[in-house]
Amino acid sequence: MRVVVVGAGIAGLTAAHDLQAAGYEVVVLEAAERVGGKIRRAEVAGAAVDVGAEAMVNRRPEGIGLARELGLEIVHPAVSSSRIWTRGALRPLPRTLLGAPLDLDQLAASGIISEEGLSRARQDPGGLDSLPEDPSVGDLVARRYGDEVVDRLVEPLLGGVYAGHAREISAQAAAPQLLALRNGPLTLPADPGIPVFAGIEGGMGVLVERLAATLDVRTGTTVREIGPGFTLVTGPRPAPMIERADGVIVAVPAAPAARLLGGLAPAAAAEVATIDYASVAVVTLAFDRAAVPDAVAQASGFLVPPVDGRRIKASTFSTTKWGLGHDVLHLRTSLGRVGEERTLQRTDDELVAASLADLRDAVGLAAAPLDAHVQRWGGGLPQYRPGHLDRVRRIRDAIGEVPGLAVCGAAYDGVGIAACIASAHRAARDVVGARGTMAS
Repeated sequence: MRVVVVGAGIAGLTAAHDLQAAGYEVVVLEAAERVGGKIRRAEVAGAAVDVGAEAMVNRRPEGIGLARELGLEIVHPAVSSSRIWTRGALRPLPRTLLGAPLDLDQLAASGIISEEGLSRARQDPGGLDSLPEDPSVGDLVARRYGDEVVDRLVEPLLGGVYAGHAREISAQAAAPQLLALRNGPLTLPADPGIPVFAGIEGGMGVLVERLAATLDVRTGTTVREIGPGFTLVTGPRPAPMIERADGVIVAVPAAPAARLLGGLAPAAAAEVATIDYASVAVVTLAFDRAAVPDAVAQASGFLVPPVDGRRIKASTFSTTKWGLGHDVLHLRTSLGRVGEERTLQRTDDELVAASLADLRDAVGLAAAPLDAHVQRWGGGLPQYRPGHLDRVRRIRDAIGEVPGLAVCGAAYDGVGIAACIASAHRAARDVVGARGTMAS
C-alpha cells in the first residue's frame, strides 16, 4: 500500500515515519525547498541555532519518545526562571497555569499587578457557571481573578504560545485544566520534579533533519490537487505530473489543506478554511558574552504584556537557558500577534532595531550585535477560537467518510511539537485502520 504525505513539517514527517515502520510505501511531498515547517536552524555568528521552535514539552511523552527512538540526545534548560517585563521592571514570574495564578502570595510579591488588581484576584466573584461551555481563556480567568491578571499574566503567556489574544482563545482547546476554575480557585499542585521543557542536543532542527534522512522526501514539489482515487497533481501548471496513492495524509496549514481537501471532503474543507493564523517574526541576535549585562545570565528570558505597549512580546536568552558555554551569547526576541500584521511589514533592519531598543530598556543591553538573523513565520500559528474542538470533530467526521484520508498538524490538536507528533500518530493510525475498509 502506497501512502503520500503532503507536508514535511514535524507532523508530516512523523506520520510518514509511523507508516514506514508499519511496512507501508511512503513518499513525502513538500512545496518548500527544505523540510521542518516551523522548526528550522540557521547560522548566526558561526553557530547553528534554532530560529523557529526551540523546545518541546517534556511532560508529554510524544516528543521525547520520538527523539529517543531516533537516538537523539535530550537536553533540558539549565536556567528555567523567567520574568515578566511590566510596570517598568523585570519581575519574577510566579507559578501559574497559562497565567492563572497558583499562588496569590507569590503573585503579590512579584509586583506584577497593582494592589487594586491583587485585591480583585483575592475575591471570589462566583457566577462562573454562567459562562458558555467553551469560554475563552481570557474571559474565564478574568471572571475569576480580574482583568489585570489577564492583561499582565495571561496575555503574555498566550502571546508566546499562540501569538493570540486571551479573550479569543478556546479554554477547552488551549487550557482545559482552567475549566476547574468553575469550581473555585486553582490549587497549587505538587511539583512532580520533572523539567517542563526539553530540547535536542544541537537544536530542535536536528529532530526533523534526522527524521527526514530516514524517509523518501521530495522538496520543491507542490501538490496542486487531490482528485478521486487519491490522484495527486503536482509540478508546474503548464506541465503537471501525477502521483497515485492508496492513502493520503494532509499535513499542511489550514489554507492549503482546505484547498486540497475540497475535491474529496468538501464539508471538511469548509471547516478547515475557517481556522485563522497569526504571523510572527523571530529575531536572533549574537553578542560578545563580555558585553552582556548580568541580568541576561540570571534568567531564561522574559515575556511582555501587550498592555505595556512595547515592540517585542518576548525574549529568550538562548545561551543562558540551555547552559551553552560559548564566548558568543545568542538571544532571541519575538514580535507579532494575530491582527498585528503591520508590525511585521517592517524591514529586517527595523525589526532588529526594535528588538535592540527594547532589550536596552529591559536589561540594559547596549552593545552592538555581532550578527543578527530575522525569521518571518507568515501564518505561523493557528488560532483556536472557542468551539475549536467541535470544529475539529466535524472535520474528522467528514474526512472519515473517505477511507485512507487523514489530516494532522498544528491546526487541529495543539500547536506544540509534542502535540503535533501526537496528531501525526493519530493520522497514521487512521490510515492503517482504514485499510480493511478500502479493501472491501
